[in-house]
Amino acid sequence: MVKRVLIANRGEIALRIIRACRELDIETVAVWSQADESALHAQLATRSLCIGPARAADSYLNQEAILSAALATRCDAIHPGYGFLSENPDFADRCVREGLKYIGPSGDVIRKLGSKSAARSLAREAGVPVVPGSDGALKNLRQARSLAEAVGYPVLLKASAGGGGRGMRQADGPDGLEQAFQEARAEAAACFGDGELYLEKLVVDPRHIEFQIMADTQGHVVHLGERDCSIQRRRQKLVEESPSKALTPALREEMGRAAVAAAKAAGYVGAGTVEFVLSPEGQFYFIEMNTRIQVEYPVTELVTGIDLVKEQLRVASGLPLSFAQEEIKVSGHAIECRINAEDPEREFVPCPGTTTFLHLPGGPGVRVDTALYTGYEVPPYYDSLVAKVLAHGSTRLEAVRRMRRALEELIIEGYPTSAPLAHLIMHDPDFVRGRYDTGYLDRNLDRLLELARTCDQLMEGDDKQ
Repeated sequence: MVKRVLIANRGEIALRIIRACRELDIETVAVWSQADESALHAQLATRSLCIGPARAADSYLNQEAILSAALATRCDAIHPGYGFLSENPDFADRCVREGLKYIGPSGDVIRKLGSKSAARSLAREAGVPVVPGSDGALKNLRQARSLAEAVGYPVLLKASAGGGGRGMRQADGPDGLEQAFQEARAEAAACFGDGELYLEKLVVDPRHIEFQIMADTQGHVVHLGERDCSIQRRRQKLVEESPSKALTPALREEMGRAAVAAAKAAGYVGAGTVEFVLSPEGQFYFIEMNTRIQVEYPVTELVTGIDLVKEQLRVASGLPLSFAQEEIKVSGHAIECRINAEDPEREFVPCPGTTTFLHLPGGPGVRVDTALYTGYEVPPYYDSLVAKVLAHGSTRLEAVRRMRRALEELIIEGYPTSAPLAHLIMHDPDFVRGRYDTGYLDRNLDRLLELARTCDQLMEGDDKQ
């Protein structure tokens, strides 16, 4: 096993890695920006170092500072977590050149799958269905017009190097294509330093289904079932669950085989996610593969009982997977609600601030991943995710009811969060029946927010009485 790991990240994922390492007797080195001096990950690691000012570009994205810290503390591995440098192939290559194990796939694999257009081609060659669209990157607007006419509107223009919904625009007809093309290209260049785009036919009202995969250096590749991530706003996930109510056993098996085939075709090693859209007619299509551990990985941990972070550390140490495909069993149902420091009433504007009071839920089947504590100041420089609340039950209905209870117990004071919206979703009849798709929140957000306002008014009336 590796002996000392530098964690090139912050927040709850850094804490999660520290805890897994502690249980494996692996020392940890945390890095922190000047905005994170009081953060929990900086306090709980074996050792911690400041790597720069608050801005991510000067700290958590500063490769020189991170590599220098790893070498100065004699680490033998770096875990990138998710976000920041986790899908940067050059950083993965530099780690290896410096004699450090990179806990993730190789730079070549990240490069291959990091280009969404190249990943589509790879999946197609592996026999995995892909959404009709361009075979590679678009050369110009003229080619985009020709392809859009061929596959039929509506279409999506997407950044080849994109992710998180950025560098993506929808065109419902020829009149809107040029504006969508220019906006997507400009945003892609600004966010990823690469304005390359590709085009896909838009599958209307699909489910967003992703399969967790794990692969080792001995050539073993397995999947650990699916997660349904269809509750989204602006293509950012808010609620995830496993297993998906939309899949039959036969479809689940078929999609799992496709996920493994895509990972094998890429020569993948480590934890990753193969993402699909599932049409209302039951046809699934590959959309991308994420070359890192995902925010929602705990959902899979709860239903399989497998510690994915420990498995990452095993694989990085050259050990084989500790399980085979036939040994993976899904037990019960799990749901995750992402709690963001955002105000849904103001178009989800980020709301950093001081956590004046915190109470976390507990009890049977409840898990909370967070780096919050009372008095902690959420900085304005990074992602607005502040907690992940998870519930596991023997059935989906039990998991839903358990999540309701957990969200009712959760108290985060000092700034608005998305927790009240998540609580309303857990009570919505369509969600409870599993009848939702990626357009669910667009269709229902105004109604849910109005319901929240009504509830607040009724509670205020009770308080006055």
